[in-house]
Amino acid sequence: MNALCHADFDAAVGPVTEHEAAVWGFRLGDKGTHSSRTIMFEELSHLMEAAPGDVSLEDYAEAIMARNCLGKRTIANRKISLQHLRELYSLDPRVVLFRVLRELWDRDRSSRVLLALMLSLVRDPLLRASAPAVLGTPPGHEFARQPMTDAVKSATGDRLNSATLDKVVRNAASSWTQSGHLRGRGRKTRQRVQATPVATTYALMIGFATNRRGRLLFETPWCSILDTDIRELIDLAVAARTLGLLEFKQSGSIIDVSFADLLKSRHRC
Repeated sequence: MNALCHADFDAAVGPVTEHEAAVWGFRLGDKGTHSSRTIMFEELSHLMEAAPGDVSLEDYAEAIMARNCLGKRTIANRKISLQHLRELYSLDPRVVLFRVLRELWDRDRSSRVLLALMLSLVRDPLLRASAPAVLGTPPGHEFARQPMTDAVKSATGDRLNSATLDKVVRNAASSWTQSGHLRGRGRKTRQRVQATPVATTYALMIGFATNRRGRLLFETPWCSILDTDIRELIDLAVAARTLGLLEFKQSGSIIDVSFADLLKSRHRC
């Protein structure tokens, strides 16, 4: 796979209008949660267990604030955790990409962390800025922090001081370790993640949200997160069709992918 630059992710989000961004769940700009947190996968997992099924934003908030499903010691800590989880994931079923994550969450436990990473990338510009440094490191090679530092600094200009920039890089590296793209503590090594039909469905849908169609759906930065080539992605899409996750048709080089079932209640309130 080719190394990516920050502009590739910017271009992937670029066609989304302000209204479309709100409907699908994209957050734009240069500010993000990774100045203070990682993708918070453990906390998200606890929340999903505490508030299963088709529930509202208020239900998620109640699970955190009233029932303390995250095990926080103070009300203030519960409040800040809720704030950051909302920044990263929305937690609002009216937001398409969160609702779809919620529906896919119980389909395959092994896909959950990739779903969380992808939605965090959609919603956190700082994490998006860090992606090319990770994805451009070949599996088995040591991960170098400087390219990530340079990429985040390029995306944010002079807005972050050196201490905050360093914290963003540390948090982002931790998030990519949680997702399985990196391993190790101090010195990290790039490793290949295992793509699944469920994760492939979500990557394709994010591409769909940015107005990609046909074969171009398999060539977005979102699919590059899955560490596999287009032939295997097509095979995984076929498997996803068998599981009823998407509609897939292929005739020679012509490919058609749609998501009628997952999007059927897209506009509900």
